[in-house]
Amino acid sequence: MQEQRHQAHQSIDAMGDIHPIVAVDNTRPMRVSRHRPPRPLVALAVLVLGGASAWAQRSRLPEGAGAVPPRFAPQQSRDGGFTICKVMYRSVTREPNGMGWSTDWPYAGINLLTRLSELTKTRISRNAHGDPNHWVVRLTDDALFQCPVLTASDVGTIELSADEARRLREYLLKGGFFWVDDFWGTAAWNRWAGEIQKVLPEYPIVDVPPDHPILQTMVSIREIPQVSSINFWRRSGGDSSERGPDSPHADLRAIADDHGRIVVLMTHNTDISDSWEREGEDAEFFARFSPPGYALGVNAVLYALTH
Repeated sequence: MQEQRHQAHQSIDAMGDIHPIVAVDNTRPMRVSRHRPPRPLVALAVLVLGGASAWAQRSRLPEGAGAVPPRFAPQQSRDGGFTICKVMYRSVTREPNGMGWSTDWPYAGINLLTRLSELTKTRISRNAHGDPNHWVVRLTDDALFQCPVLTASDVGTIELSADEARRLREYLLKGGFFWVDDFWGTAAWNRWAGEIQKVLPEYPIVDVPPDHPILQTMVSIREIPQVSSINFWRRSGGDSSERGPDSPHADLRAIADDHGRIVVLMTHNTDISDSWEREGEDAEFFARFSPPGYALGVNAVLYALTH
């Protein structure tokens, strides 16, 4: 297992072909472009800023299952609209600033769904009050197969049972999409890599190249932002590397199926979800992180829906 965790990575090109690249410890982030931001990203920033301004005076939003009880996914979609489900899992260790499965619950998903509905023609699922339906799902729930996109945070603490691994594998190979985010450093990476290998042992983890379609779906993304939690960012005076030398840059990695379709997307050494969740709590944090965070979020969802 240890050899598997540290095996050489590979990359997927735009046509879905796999090519070997350097090992994980020697990977480098995509180069930052100094060109003018693409027009869709500028439009995204203007639109989100307009919506975020209404939140500017709001205090910190509640986070986690202790503050906001989970709302479990129904067996059948109630209105046929698109939604996102957050995976409830068991943690066997603890990471600084993490809350296990309920990290970033529920407002990261709610805000992403809101912006998706504003920036695209995607019809999202809403409750009777018009608010986005963002659900929690266990991997053993029958409702799992009603979730077009799964997300999970703080997965450096996860442990999957044999039943959970089997069910997640079935979901992914039937066309599902799973995005894991907000896990930092080598120890968290190794735990996650070991657990996902229970699910898809025959498929390698690869680095996503800059020309992959997932980075071009709506906005052309040239850099994967390293987003820290807003609390760390404030305490550190604006630093974005939560583990210092052990998280030098954000990593975008994936597992693809036999057809080259990304089935598991991984944003490691970054907390993209906080760029959505905390969009209205600090103008400087918003300006630095929210537009690129939403660009990646919307691209990933549109990729999942079209592949």
